[in-house]
Amino acid sequence: MLKIAAVKLGLLGRVVSYNCADVKVKIGDMCIVDLDRGKDYGVVISNPEIMENFAQESEVKKIVRLVTIKDMEKIEKNKEDSKKAQKICEEKIEKSKLDMKLIAVEYVFDRSKLICYFSAEGRIDFRALVRDLAAQFKIRIELRQIGVRDEAKIVDGYGRCGQRFCCSNFCKDFDPVSIRMAKEQMLPLNPLKISGACGRLMCCLSYEYETYKELAKKMPKIGWLAVIKEGNGTIVDMDILRQTAVIELEQDQTRVKVSINDIKKIIKTKLKEDLDNTDLDSDELKEK
Repeated sequence: MLKIAAVKLGLLGRVVSYNCADVKVKIGDMCIVDLDRGKDYGVVISNPEIMENFAQESEVKKIVRLVTIKDMEKIEKNKEDSKKAQKICEEKIEKSKLDMKLIAVEYVFDRSKLICYFSAEGRIDFRALVRDLAAQFKIRIELRQIGVRDEAKIVDGYGRCGQRFCCSNFCKDFDPVSIRMAKEQMLPLNPLKISGACGRLMCCLSYEYETYKELAKKMPKIGWLAVIKEGNGTIVDMDILRQTAVIELEQDQTRVKVSINDIKKIIKTKLKEDLDNTDLDSDELKEK
């Protein structure tokens, strides 16, 4: 059995499970951890749990200690030096005339490695650049090509909601997001309104998707005909969360908002003139 805690590492926020049997940690603690070659620091994002059959103890790296005041001074020094190193790297890239954009540079805690994050349209042969940088900094150099979502996560910023980017703030992984999620939530399919700063569909489209998907099963479709106490009409709008529909009455084109439970009868159709032969009572609609 192992005592395991999840730790978020580096600018990309990679989450790794660590053995914390020798160190008492809790969510939010900064700690020093073992790497394959060297040590780095991270933030604990889950309280320790006893895990059976997790892995062989020798295969799971350990949390070395909680961060000390001296460690914090070193971390801040590394951040300052990383900014200086980034300027040097940018100059080297420009001199090498490589078609790549340097996003960020970071030293690992013990300065055994310098990681350079970059974006590019295709594959880049940066072997000569790595040799040049290794000669400059006298340490191991690692170049990591990242996508636009990772770039937004590193650069950080604020979304149209006024909050920090989800990817920078709390997302552990990038869950798949599709245009179907926007359709299911009846959002305008305007790329400017449903895309994030990275140019991809906003991560938050996935948060309520399953709820909308489940509630939508109980709802009629826009364009179907409906019978309510005020008369017959066409469904022109819906609120899936509130389970209500807006019906435009045939007799005077006024619009009435009603609960779907108050719809007496529904006639499925795509167009007013193209009626489907299948009628659904409201009780049947609730069961589907």
